[in-house]
Amino acid sequence: MTTRAKLTVFAALATTLVTFSLIPVLHPSGWVAHAILLIAAAGAIGAGLRRLPMPRILVLPLQLLAVVYLVMLGFVQSSMTAGLLPGPRALDALGSVLAQGGTNIQEYAIPAPATAGLRLIVVGSVALVAVLVDAVAVTYRRAAAAGLPLLALYSVGTGLSGDTGAAWLWFLLAGAGYLALLHTEGQDRISRWGRVFHGTGRDGASTVTHGGRQAGVIALAVALLVPLLVGPVGLGLVNGFGGHGTGGSGGAGGGLKALSPVVTLAASLKSNDNTVLFNYATDGPDADEMYLRVAALDDFDGVEWKFGDQSLTPLSSSPFPPPDGLSQNATPATVHTSVRVTDSLSSDWLPMPYPATAVKAPGRWRFDPVTRMVTGENGQKSNGLAYEVTSLDVRTTADQLRAAPAASKEIIDRYLRLPDNLPPEVKATALTVTAGLNNPYDRALALQTWFTSGRFTYSTKIDAGTGPDAIKKFLETREGFCVHFAATMAAMARSLGIPARVAVGFTPGQDLGGHNRQVRSLDYHAWPELFFPGTGWTRFEPTPSRGSAPVYTRDKNAPEPTSPTQQPTTAATDTATPTASANSSCDAKLRRIGECGDDRPTAAAGAGRQDWWTSPPVLASAGVTALLLALLGTPMVWRSRIRRRRLGTGRYRAGAERVELTDAQVLAAWQELVDSAWDLGIPPDDARTPRRTVQRLTETAELGAEAAAAAGRVALATERVLYARELGPLTALGPDVRTAREGLRARTGRLGRLRAVLLPASMARVWWRAADRVMAFRQATRERVGRVVGTVRSAVTRPFRRG
Repeated sequence: MTTRAKLTVFAALATTLVTFSLIPVLHPSGWVAHAILLIAAAGAIGAGLRRLPMPRILVLPLQLLAVVYLVMLGFVQSSMTAGLLPGPRALDALGSVLAQGGTNIQEYAIPAPATAGLRLIVVGSVALVAVLVDAVAVTYRRAAAAGLPLLALYSVGTGLSGDTGAAWLWFLLAGAGYLALLHTEGQDRISRWGRVFHGTGRDGASTVTHGGRQAGVIALAVALLVPLLVGPVGLGLVNGFGGHGTGGSGGAGGGLKALSPVVTLAASLKSNDNTVLFNYATDGPDADEMYLRVAALDDFDGVEWKFGDQSLTPLSSSPFPPPDGLSQNATPATVHTSVRVTDSLSSDWLPMPYPATAVKAPGRWRFDPVTRMVTGENGQKSNGLAYEVTSLDVRTTADQLRAAPAASKEIIDRYLRLPDNLPPEVKATALTVTAGLNNPYDRALALQTWFTSGRFTYSTKIDAGTGPDAIKKFLETREGFCVHFAATMAAMARSLGIPARVAVGFTPGQDLGGHNRQVRSLDYHAWPELFFPGTGWTRFEPTPSRGSAPVYTRDKNAPEPTSPTQQPTTAATDTATPTASANSSCDAKLRRIGECGDDRPTAAAGAGRQDWWTSPPVLASAGVTALLLALLGTPMVWRSRIRRRRLGTGRYRAGAERVELTDAQVLAAWQELVDSAWDLGIPPDDARTPRRTVQRLTETAELGAEAAAAAGRVALATERVLYARELGPLTALGPDVRTAREGLRARTGRLGRLRAVLLPASMARVWWRAADRVMAFRQATRERVGRVVGTVRSAVTRPFRRG
């Protein structure tokens, strides 16, 4: 491996080791794999650009441009043209994700949830540092200065994560990576001295390198051990060694501190510990269907479903204003619920039945009349709290919902907004599922039935996400949990003109008897709420085998949904054929309720997938891949053609010992030998004679006797052409060049041979030749323009000279 290749590898390694210090910042840490891939890609792109014959100053901007493209490919691919080409829409989506990350920074404590915005900020920063380290350490050969971006990244990681027991480990990894980078560059510098001062250069280089390595290891050990001996001094670097730290943002239990109900929901459902969160008692007649809501996400901004504008007022003992959309003629029953929260639920919101009309809770709380959420003020949390809730038991029927009038303009303007980057497949699928249905209720019921009739699989292994990309992926894979079902149905409902939002809270929990119930962490749930004037916000249940379908959605006369038969992309070809329940005794009503068990689509449901390869994204990907392969193969094809032209069989008769060769043929054979050595890592030296050049090749590559003799014969023939007055018959040089080339290849590693085939260094001659032609063209153009200008000037000034 060449020194530059070693520097590339160790620059990427140093950045990777420093990146580990950011692990405590985001949870979960799956983003680290993405960051490491970008670090490796930045190094590989830099290495490839440095192999090309281009000015060094162009390497960094081109490398940065390529890495930015890879970042866009990882975060906003769905907004790119054909999934590959960036455009204004992709840039807008990237800006939206970045803006969301800025908002998340203000919302979350450490460890923060790995939202798309925060992952973009962290992974993008790591990729930027990787490019800078590679450019400084490898392109410009200033490894010591590369420590500045590494230090910046390390400082951010350790500064945000605070006092943790692993701080010493992050310091050890970061220091070791930086020292390894310095050691690699030092080896290169000292080995150059050794090549100049023959005899003792290698021993001196070895001694100095070994001494530098010892000094680095000792300095790293001292930096770790001295703070342990003298005690903490307030810098927080190793204060938490061995788990004895006294602070940190992680909290006593290392629990997730987040202000996002979706993040909390996902973390609870994916946890193996089904913890008791709260107990409650209610006098409601239908406690088995009484969901307890904590939040309503009504703003779909193109990144995720989130809180919209709120008008928070201090919580008082007076009743709340009437809920939106509820008819004044309605006479719902009043329900009283007593809730006692355990210490395991430290939430910013109070779980309550919907719609609540009054809350009595100690502490500092605020109420939003639009979403009817109760939110803590100035850090007020729900853990250990006991409170009373008065709510309404709003009962409605399918006929009432079917007869609901149109919503007001205020509701439509707020709850029908959809982002511009929402994939068109979402609306297309919604229209297909509800084909032939014109009533909003029938359409909503058809969507719910479509989700719960066995076409989708419930799984908490999928990353929690409510944005356009997550919805598109959910429709493609048909696998997710309640967050995906709720967010997707709400988006589809809005695309059909039905006001919708996403609610987060809890299912009714376990019945303990005597009107008492218990809610655990696995009871966390999300569901869509759709607006029907006269009833207000109405719950639907699209998640199969979770919760319970509302009574008003169990209409036996409801029309069945239409299964999509053809979708614009592969995202929806899964729905090509209506899929009945595996259980023939399971009727449509039970399927809508979600009581058919874990049904799966039959084999016919996958019949529509056979033409996936004809979709535009796949064809575009295949075209781009073919283009990249063609570009990568161009140097190899060019080099092979040049070699055949120089050593073509037509010039050398098989078995001939003496042939008549022209000067051009001899010089072409010599040029091929020099370029072959260049491709294999030995650059040419035009200052040497052919004989000295062959001697250099023999010593550097340690050629065998046969290969060295063959190269010597080519050099002798070249010198005769260059210096002799007359040429006699010469030995055919093609076999000699091939023999010498094979000797060079035998002494080169596998990676070097592969590089000689795919990226031959001698392609620089093409660049030089093109540059010479451009220079000649410019010179000729300048001369022609000068002659024209001179002629015109003479013609203009001639009359004046005569006068």
